[in-house]
Amino acid sequence: MRLKIHFNDFQTHYTNNLGKIFKTMKQVKYLFFLPVAICLFTLSACNSTSTTDPTTSSGNWVRRAECDCNARTKAVSFVIGDTAYIATGIDGNNVRYQDVWAYDQNKNFWTQRAQFGGSARNSAVAFAVGTKGYITTGYDGVNRLQDTWEYDQATNKWTQKANLPDPPNAPVGSGARRDAVGFGIGTAGYVYSGYNGGDTKDIWQFTPATNTWTQIVSNGGTKREQGIVFVYNNKAYLFTGINNGQTSTVNDGWVFDPSQISSTNGPWTQLRNITNTSSDSYDDDYTDIVRNNAVAFVINNNGVPKGYLTCGQNGGYTKKTWEYDFASDLWTRKTTYERTERGGAVAFAVKGRGFVALGSNSSYYLDDLDEFLPAATYDPND
Repeated sequence: MRLKIHFNDFQTHYTNNLGKIFKTMKQVKYLFFLPVAICLFTLSACNSTSTTDPTTSSGNWVRRAECDCNARTKAVSFVIGDTAYIATGIDGNNVRYQDVWAYDQNKNFWTQRAQFGGSARNSAVAFAVGTKGYITTGYDGVNRLQDTWEYDQATNKWTQKANLPDPPNAPVGSGARRDAVGFGIGTAGYVYSGYNGGDTKDIWQFTPATNTWTQIVSNGGTKREQGIVFVYNNKAYLFTGINNGQTSTVNDGWVFDPSQISSTNGPWTQLRNITNTSSDSYDDDYTDIVRNNAVAFVINNNGVPKGYLTCGQNGGYTKKTWEYDFASDLWTRKTTYERTERGGAVAFAVKGRGFVALGSNSSYYLDDLDEFLPAATYDPND
């Protein structure tokens, strides 16, 4: 709350009541201290407001080297060892890309690598398994895609692999999709959900050793596209996204444990909703976690691995940032992303450091890169 005092009004009131003011010293004393009391009240109100301002929450965003690539949105990223890679995407002139860029987080610079072997595209997914990176699915401007490509870091070459299959008894080409979620766990990669003419929630496992895809039982929740994933402790935590023709944000969360694929109960466990749907107080502030086209990464906060969600869209663009606690299944506000709010960005974590890059806001396309330091004090000047 902010109390405003208009000096002219106060002066008029003071003049009109001048005769009364001098009736007693007590009245003079009260009027003398009134401005002081009002100032103190105003300062108190200002301080109360600032404590709920997300820009003063813990964590700090630091600008890093802009990508040498053209500004774009809906690209993909994956990490092999100490190096993060970004590829594909689309720019404001409706140009789709095949270029690949590697980011060295130790030296803070970008290097171009061998061009992606598939067609130029946006809205694909990527993941890493061991020392190889993979890109699959996406949209080339005419068709949704289901081809899969492997990147060998050692040779700097791309090799085509088995296509993401069509679901059993489904029309030819129904495995092709855009805006899915991709992640790697152990010796396999996974593609979950996405849009193939309608929103989906199927999940497919890719095994590089045999170059095969296997469909896994899907979760019991909402179909979605444009969701996010945290990978922690060999499990995937899936949140956010939209469904029903891009009109409804998704509020259910799920954890996928591939070690339980063959178990009686299956690999899926439902998590708490990310909106205020309980009668408890923990979710009272869950007003802006839901979104689509967001980004996510996992890094340590004071030695404890946490998930971080930022950017995206929920009606309009947002840059509200949230921290996810894997142990408690609870969310906490963090410092708001400091640069332009955006959707369709990429995020990656390299050696315990989390980064956000690229994206777009309406007709404005971006090529910047920022690092989030979750335990640092907010500094508006970096």
